[in-house]
Amino acid sequence: MKVSKLELVYLAGLSMLGFIATDMYLPVFKEMEAFYQTGPESIALSLSLFLAGLAGGQLLWGMASDRFGRRNTLLAGLVIYTLASAALAFSTEIWQLLTLRFVQAIGVCAPAVIWQAMVIDRYPGEKGQQIFATIMPLVALSPALAPQLGVGLSLMLGWQSIFVALTVLGLALVAMTLRFPNQVPARSGRSVWGDVRALLGSRVFIGNVTIFGAASAAFFAYLTGMPEIMASMGYDAKAIGLSFVPQTIAFMLGGYLGKRSVARWGDSKVLKGLLALFAVTAATLTLVAQLPLTQIWALLLPFCFLAVANGAIYPIVVNRALSSAPECAATAAGLQNSLQIAISFGASAIVAAQASRALPITGLVIGAAAALVLAGYALSRSGNGSMAAASQSAA
Repeated sequence: MKVSKLELVYLAGLSMLGFIATDMYLPVFKEMEAFYQTGPESIALSLSLFLAGLAGGQLLWGMASDRFGRRNTLLAGLVIYTLASAALAFSTEIWQLLTLRFVQAIGVCAPAVIWQAMVIDRYPGEKGQQIFATIMPLVALSPALAPQLGVGLSLMLGWQSIFVALTVLGLALVAMTLRFPNQVPARSGRSVWGDVRALLGSRVFIGNVTIFGAASAAFFAYLTGMPEIMASMGYDAKAIGLSFVPQTIAFMLGGYLGKRSVARWGDSKVLKGLLALFAVTAATLTLVAQLPLTQIWALLLPFCFLAVANGAIYPIVVNRALSSAPECAATAAGLQNSLQIAISFGASAIVAAQASRALPITGLVIGAAAALVLAGYALSRSGNGSMAAASQSAA
């Protein structure tokens, strides 16, 4: 089945919504502190609560989608997200901000999960991988663009206009979702938690999710440590901000090159090469980070190669993980995303907790993530990873 441009735009909008909602208001923290008459800790807590909602809600929306249909479940999540976004624009108390950001995150979990299941439902096999490879670089771009858009809206219309814009985006996605039938996938024959147990028992699923989560963990460790590393070297805030541009471009380039390479050589051969590139660059970063550096280039250049690898790896392993469980694709997507966030958060937390030694710790965490990536690949190739076998084992 050929994907239309409109459907591609729609899927991209669903995939980017959570990242846009996460990052769009980051530049206006100071204005919000003044408006709510509170300190920076309370405003920062609104981001932490949003991330907690993202981590906790995705599996539940995935299970609901597999049982009650894609469109109806997606509409429910989008409506919750849109109503919370609208209420945020009119909130006047800090407790309202914190509560509504958590509710907003719970709602946005639905599109974050269901768009992946929709790809698996409609475009099985290599075609699905190609769509993931087209959309995921846009997902990587959204955290870079969203804060700039937030700055522009704030300067023109005030910070509340950011949440108005998020509301309008939600309404547009609701309108587009209403055009689709409520597709209810064939039942797996298991209970909801039976699906989860079968997924956890599938080596193909867990192995590929481990690759996805560990590769993301290396990325998040770098993002967490880099501001402190650069500040200790004497770089100013502008230079720190600009340092994230090359890796975003590298990630998008990786997605494009990976898509072309898979079409030519197949995902198995390409994935082996990408994992080798990831391992070599991660090892380089680990070793370089143990040196007394005074310039950032020794870290930035190898990390750009790691970003290229990640940009190409993500679509392959996500497609492999979800394709192993087509009978419960949304539940699989929810579990996959929750595990990925948990692994990435763990890596980020380790670096943050050791911020005074950010350079060597960031390198060591990236090295550990590379080891976990290779372990995930070995697991995905070992034994019988079919869902049917896992289901029988769980039973």
